Amino acid sequence: MTDSTTLCEIGFVGAGVMGKNLILNLADNGYRVAAFDLDNQKLEAVLAQDAAEQGDKGPRVVGCSSYTELLSRLSAPHLIVLSVPAGKAVDDVCHKLIDAGIQADDIVVDTGNSLWTDTVAREKSYEGKFIFFSTAVSGGEVGARFGPSLMPSGDPYAWTRIKPMWQAIAAKVDPATGKPIERFEPGNPVTEGEPCAAYIGPSGSGHYVKMVHNGIEYADMQLICEAYQVMRDVLGMSAAAIGEIFVQWNDGPLHSYLMDISAQVLATKDSETGLPLVDVILDKAGQKGTGLWTAVSSLQLGSPAPTIAEAVYARAISGLKAERVKAATVLAGPAQNLFSEEQQADMIQALHDALYCAKICVYAQGFHLMKTAAAEHGWQLNFAEIAKIWRAGCIIRAVFLQSITEAYERNDELENLLLDPFFSKQISVYQQNWRKAVANASLAGIPVAALSSALSYYDAYRTAVLPANLLQGQRDFFGAHTFERTDKTKGKTYHVDWSRPERPMVKVK
Repeated sequence: MTDSTTLCEIGFVGAGVMGKNLILNLADNGYRVAAFDLDNQKLEAVLAQDAAEQGDKGPRVVGCSSYTELLSRLSAPHLIVLSVPAGKAVDDVCHKLIDAGIQADDIVVDTGNSLWTDTVAREKSYEGKFIFFSTAVSGGEVGARFGPSLMPSGDPYAWTRIKPMWQAIAAKVDPATGKPIERFEPGNPVTEGEPCAAYIGPSGSGHYVKMVHNGIEYADMQLICEAYQVMRDVLGMSAAAIGEIFVQWNDGPLHSYLMDISAQVLATKDSETGLPLVDVILDKAGQKGTGLWTAVSSLQLGSPAPTIAEAVYARAISGLKAERVKAATVLAGPAQNLFSEEQQADMIQALHDALYCAKICVYAQGFHLMKTAAAEHGWQLNFAEIAKIWRAGCIIRAVFLQSITEAYERNDELENLLLDPFFSKQISVYQQNWRKAVANASLAGIPVAALSSALSYYDAYRTAVLPANLLQGQRDFFGAHTFERTDKTKGKTYHVDWSRPERPMVKVK
């Protein structure tokens, strides 16, 4: 029990949606928490919920009225977690803690969706004042309350301090099946199974991994949406009928949190109109930037992630609602065909297989990007561990991740997930339906940028000779950029004098 004289083990700044639930999660797992928020109503809400859940057992959370009081309520060396918006707010709190008397051996943990380069800069900026550490958090409101996926990175000493707490509050999985062990009961946390919390590496690496997680999330959501649109607009299926298909798909290799919630959304009726809720939701998608960051990073590092980029573009084009409504009256599409029940069943099965194969490619793109970033920044990322901590708690949690874990346990030097024997066989078995699904959608005029870009990625990756030879010829023609030859020593470059009227002469550069 926490009272006015008991020192707390952990301090918390920020009692918004995520902060409140992380605080209560810590309290459920036996930790005494001192909490502060500039918005006193948010703080009071946390204290009220703690009191309601505890009854006559006494409070587990102490409310503080200032940063100074927060520090005074904590045992030393102080451990303080921030759950505030990414950006300026993080530095504002850090400076306030410095003014309040934080010490060099105290630890401040940022749990927001910070850009990974900002995290690196902050660790250097606050060196000598306190230890700046970061933990990327995935799982949303429910995950924060009953078990998120946690991606910590930074000072190894700080990790030893926070590791028991993070492993306690993290989501848990059955190590044999890779399936989540879930219990949504306040005061009765899951203690069995493997925790979805693992040290990622040096400063910034945890937020980078979370950034890629969110990029994969963007793509996975878009793939599901494209399958929905084909069934809605080509096959004429109702939202409820599509939701039933998704429920069926969720019993197989596509089992995931995103498939589950998609089925639930499609089954929900609007309380005002009685219509399917999805039919009254405006088709303009929002974004908070992490998918964009992932796409930008892939371009900067030269690690292709086209399906993630297409998912970002899909949200952007959805924002052009007024233009799309106008274009729909001007731009022609193909004639619509009617399909028999047998043809519909075949098309639905093709969509299932396409979604599965494209999903494999999305994860291949994401893990390849992390591998490239690790080489660039000198990080030693454990990809089997990363796949493990994504099996529960996070938004992309799926049974599929158990197979990815096993792939990297078989070969921790795996160049690309597509080269793993299990996944290469899966695509070999299902790729024909994938091609049919993309072709059917294209012939019907339905945009499937994510499904088709994943297929193009797969076909490009498996092609020994791409048309980049012509591209290099073009570059040399207009810009004298030179090229390598297939029949000469690797690394030596050549240039053609394209301006000569007679036969071009090849020159060694």
